[in-house]
Amino acid sequence: MSSIKSTSRRSFGLAVAGVAFALVTAGVSHAEDVRTIKIATAAESKPLSWGAIGVEPQGYEPDVLKAINAKLPQYKFVMEGAADIAQETGLATGKYDIATGGYYRAPAREKQFLIPESPIGASLIKIYSRKDSGINEMKDLVGKKIVPVTAGGGIYKFATAWQEKNPDFKIEITASSAGIPYPDRLKEVENGKYDALVLPSNLGEQTVIDQQKLDVKASEPVAINNTFVLIHRSEENKALSEDIDKALKELKADGTLAKLSQKWFGEDITTYMK
Repeated sequence: MSSIKSTSRRSFGLAVAGVAFALVTAGVSHAEDVRTIKIATAAESKPLSWGAIGVEPQGYEPDVLKAINAKLPQYKFVMEGAADIAQETGLATGKYDIATGGYYRAPAREKQFLIPESPIGASLIKIYSRKDSGINEMKDLVGKKIVPVTAGGGIYKFATAWQEKNPDFKIEITASSAGIPYPDRLKEVENGKYDALVLPSNLGEQTVIDQQKLDVKASEPVAINNTFVLIHRSEENKALSEDIDKALKELKADGTLAKLSQKWFGEDITTYMK
């Protein structure tokens, strides 16, 4: 074998090895550039989100998070279900980078967390009553027996605020910590134990009504609140918040949020998103 051929082959081999090394190095560099984002999702709020630790979260919000991640390849979203109190505590301490669970924007949360401007969804508060009840709005609840609501919860605060703004219409709202599942409450409305149940409609009430063929109807929304992604407040997460905000705007504009809403809630909540 001539020295020229031998030198040529060695040069070619070194060139191939160099290309391979460059590709491997690029792959390692790309892997290092992808930041893992740990997310806490609601564990028991079907169809909004459900799935305990060790179980892949399912529902509207997990699907939206997957759609966001598809638009942001610089991140790897890792989701796990967590109880409500564990979500906000874990977010405040930095255990989680993100938490979702039908959260409203509030001054206290804006101080504690980063919150993208674009909402992830909307919470539509509706009144559930028997189809022959004649109940369609909050004023129709005067003199009616209403299912007790969670003490200090969102519905209690909403009803209290509504009463303050409408002092001529006295409605009786009872606070309770019993925690009876809403499917059982819907049955209590049908059998006449209560006249009405006031709840956000993103908990799957219509699915229960349809599956169990309950003689119960939902009113038009009596209140609408946008829901948001909460992000652990840090310098590093400012870019994450901006990226999520941009992705949510795009997902609303291209109809993705509407499709996922129809899939999980049976209605397009994006028409209510301000």
